[in-house]
Amino acid sequence: MKLLVTGATGQVGWELARSLMPLGEVVALDRAACDLSDPQAAAAVVAGYAPDVIVNAAAYTAVDKAESEPELAHRINAEAVGALADTARELGALLVHYSTDYVFDGRKATPYTETDATAPLNVYGASKLAGEAAIAASGCDHLILRTTWVYAARGQNFVATMLRLFAEREALRVVGDQHGAPTWARNIADATAGLICWAQTATAAGDPVQRTFNLSAAGETTWHGFAEEIHRLAVQRWPDHPWKLREIESIPTSAYPTPAARPHNSRLDGARLAEETRIVMPHWRDALLRCLEERIAP
Repeated sequence: MKLLVTGATGQVGWELARSLMPLGEVVALDRAACDLSDPQAAAAVVAGYAPDVIVNAAAYTAVDKAESEPELAHRINAEAVGALADTARELGALLVHYSTDYVFDGRKATPYTETDATAPLNVYGASKLAGEAAIAASGCDHLILRTTWVYAARGQNFVATMLRLFAEREALRVVGDQHGAPTWARNIADATAGLICWAQTATAAGDPVQRTFNLSAAGETTWHGFAEEIHRLAVQRWPDHPWKLREIESIPTSAYPTPAARPHNSRLDGARLAEETRIVMPHWRDALLRCLEERIAP
């Protein structure tokens, strides 16, 4: 089996190269090799490899910047995704695509299920939702995986930022009224490998694979709670590091205005994933500990 990964240098894309290796030949393309800002050219590159599985880990993810670049966000997150979906249909390939909790408005009091009504609050969320619609319209075999609050042991993300700030500042102010589940990119990649195997079995049994699943860590917290746990584990992991931080203050979203509105509830219900595929995501605290253990230095 040949598996092609776009966005190979991103947080999830980097982990996919390792997680998918046992399944077959993995072709990992970075932006230089497959740029989704040119949808047709990107689709042609993918088609040239004739993969059995296309895993699209590339995306426009600059949430605030998207408010001033809506056309580019839509081109990458919707038009290019539609082109990849059409290519998957023509090749008879499975398309695996990552979406986001930002397709919801965050006003629900309980975790979101896959069938809840969507209502994105910002340009980024709208572009990702349009990408989901393009996949469905193509008719290709697909897995749309909605995830939330992604971080990794490498690259720029909330964990890396917090570790840097803990050594630079004595006090931080972090939003405490947005709720979700921090999700390690390694867990997303490992679950993706399992889902591809599940899809193969379903296809062999004559069951068309056209599914949307929530794929986020178990448990829940706030950005403030996430920051506090990172700090606790960092001090435990690197006790001799010159940490300066003494206080993390919880603040409301209104005290930290951003160009793009954020949902207050980013919690995703993983029941469908567990029931249909038997894949259960680890608790976010356990995953964070494992992630920090992999970092050579804060």
